[in-house]
Amino acid sequence: MADVSKKNWYSWYFEFNLLYRILIGLGVGIILGIIFKEKILWIAPFGDLFVRLLKMIMMPIILSTLIVGASSVSPATLGKVGIRVILFYLLTSAFAVAIGLGMGAVFQPKTPLGDFAQTAGREAQAPTIAQTILAMIPTSVAQVIVNESILAVIFFALLFGIGISYLRVSQEERLKNAGNTLYMFFDGIAEVMMLIIKGIMQYAPFGVLALVSGVIATNGPKVMGALAVVTAACFVGYALHIIIVYCGILKFYTGLSIKRYFMDAKDPFITGLVTRSSNGTLPVTMEAADNLGVPKNIYSFSLPLGATINMDGTAVYQGVCATFIALSVLGHNYSLAQMGTIVVTATLASIGTAGVPGAGVIMLLLVLDSVGLPVATGSPVAGAYALIVGIDALLDMGRTALNVTGDLTCTTIVAKSIKQLDMSKWTIKK
Repeated sequence: MADVSKKNWYSWYFEFNLLYRILIGLGVGIILGIIFKEKILWIAPFGDLFVRLLKMIMMPIILSTLIVGASSVSPATLGKVGIRVILFYLLTSAFAVAIGLGMGAVFQPKTPLGDFAQTAGREAQAPTIAQTILAMIPTSVAQVIVNESILAVIFFALLFGIGISYLRVSQEERLKNAGNTLYMFFDGIAEVMMLIIKGIMQYAPFGVLALVSGVIATNGPKVMGALAVVTAACFVGYALHIIIVYCGILKFYTGLSIKRYFMDAKDPFITGLVTRSSNGTLPVTMEAADNLGVPKNIYSFSLPLGATINMDGTAVYQGVCATFIALSVLGHNYSLAQMGTIVVTATLASIGTAGVPGAGVIMLLLVLDSVGLPVATGSPVAGAYALIVGIDALLDMGRTALNVTGDLTCTTIVAKSIKQLDMSKWTIKK
């Protein structure tokens, strides 16, 4: 009989804590990027593979979990949970834009553009708010799923899930059975996706190493001078938002332990930092919510929704980068009225920003246009915008980490506010 106690030579890898493995991959990637620079770019496909694996399951996860989330809550409870979640998301996003503008005013990031502004930049068309709202309603469900139009998929999934929730409470047996069958079908899909993501995350340390080394090798030397100030302003803003908004609400509004919260919140934070994708981090965020005692019928609804409409990190980024462009192009900061416009526009525009790497630079176009600084080819605005795009990968890491932390924070707060948080999981193990 074979000795079942005998382990394979690679078993230590799977027994070692995943978070530590990812952190080691992050550290090694930074070192390789600094030492070998462009010579390490051959490793990039290994990072792209990790991102592609995450994107592969992104749409099935969003569709199945949102339908399950919406259909597992009674119609009355769905309204109570949904309104609270959306209000928290919008309010924290508005605070985030204000913090970003404040960081811009404090750090005063700017750079003389010279002749560069006449040759650099790119023409880009930002969607209007009306177009963003209309894009929420799909004309073809199949088309928006294939094209990965996240907001439209979320809108359809919510309606479909709400429809199932009404069927499940129907007094007519035929309709009730149909509703339960549909619920079990999508719940099965969601569970399969979660099993797949657990397998993908075993590859995460190698994917992280490749991704980070490529970012450092490509963008590291460019982060200097004014761009270093922009980067510092953004990351200080990210940190302040966590301390002031998230920790403040957790401590003074809900009375929850901040230490206990971050024991699990650190996992999606670090995953978001290295993958730069709120949607790709979604399974990790869901696992953290479950560990924190949030009921599945709440987090399976609020987290996929937050991955699209809750962009606190992106909002901080908008404030800092818009200030950098104004100081570099106009030579002075915005007026209070213009700052108010930026807060409103960035908050509303965040609902149309996909939770994928680099989406924030597209949203920045809309914010700039709202204050009379459209990005046009050859213009000084285009030159300043091009500088931001050049370091966007670094800024995107921090803002995505903040985005997913915000999703988890708001979800936890809502669960606590309606007395559905499992407080037995909040005992800190010594």
